[in-house]
Amino acid sequence: MKCIKTVDAVGHVLCHDITQIVKDVVKDAAFRKGHVVKEEDIPVLLSLGKDHLYVWEKDENTLHENEAAQVLCELCQNENMHPTPVKEGKIELIADCNGLFRVDVDRLNAINEIEEIMIATRHSHTAVKKGDRLLGTRVIPLVIAKEKMEQVKAVAGPEPLASLTPFRLMKAGIVTTGNEVYHGRIKDTFTPVVMEKLAAYGIEVCGHLVCDDDQEKITNAILKLKSEGADMIVCTGGMSVDPDDRTPGAIKKTGARIVSYGAPVLPGAMFLLSYFEDGTPVLGLPGCVMYAKSTIFDLILPRIAAGIPVTKKELAHMGNGGLCLGCAVCHYPNCGFGKGR
Repeated sequence: MKCIKTVDAVGHVLCHDITQIVKDVVKDAAFRKGHVVKEEDIPVLLSLGKDHLYVWEKDENTLHENEAAQVLCELCQNENMHPTPVKEGKIELIADCNGLFRVDVDRLNAINEIEEIMIATRHSHTAVKKGDRLLGTRVIPLVIAKEKMEQVKAVAGPEPLASLTPFRLMKAGIVTTGNEVYHGRIKDTFTPVVMEKLAAYGIEVCGHLVCDDDQEKITNAILKLKSEGADMIVCTGGMSVDPDDRTPGAIKKTGARIVSYGAPVLPGAMFLLSYFEDGTPVLGLPGCVMYAKSTIFDLILPRIAAGIPVTKKELAHMGNGGLCLGCAVCHYPNCGFGKGR
């Protein structure tokens, strides 16, 4: 940095805050560190008693922090999000719709491993609402070498680092299984829980069928709901390894491709995920969804609602962070459950 006359400071970057004090009115920074001095700032600076300023020496090989933040923002931004105005070298991206926010974590880590660079995001695969903050970008110094930013661009590659996929308008069919419910021995307390969770994503229940523990009847119920236009089908009950639990076999007999029967998540180990050839998902929900506040269903449902297929590998990687601690007061999704990587 160097000391120059204020009248010669246009275009230079301030190295420190400049405070304005008006007795009983204000005491705040009139100009913040990193501010680029404009022609109209000169009279104000002089009125604050600043005849000289400490500024950074900027040349054709460097970028101001605001310019660098813009570069980082452009590397991150995809459709359905917009940037905030740059402030003190920082730009944030804001959600334009309700949807599923995702980040390429490997590329994010590679960029943040470059010195003087910083991108902070929400966890990947997070459900967000319109107006939510998604990520923030900035560089650490007030000025940074253009060469460094070219390195960042090369590591980032051509595709945006983040995406926001809107939730779809969907219709769901529910198949409730179990002799105890079918014959009226107990009240069905599972379906209301599922309906409430679906409604949180705007998913309408278009059909609900109750079956006893007859595998063929369960299979036919699933196929009936699909033929009637269900965009997803949820089966409740009968998901354990007991001899009377027929739901996994019934789902398989529909012809749906089984992605996984079982997931490294507690609660939710006996979860089943499958897809028909046209992409319609069929979920088998274990009993824990009925009574536990947060389960595997809460982790998978946002992806289903956004139309994002879930792979066997992705399910397998949910073990890191897949243990719900069962807190007395549930704070999900503002906790570590499901946020391993």
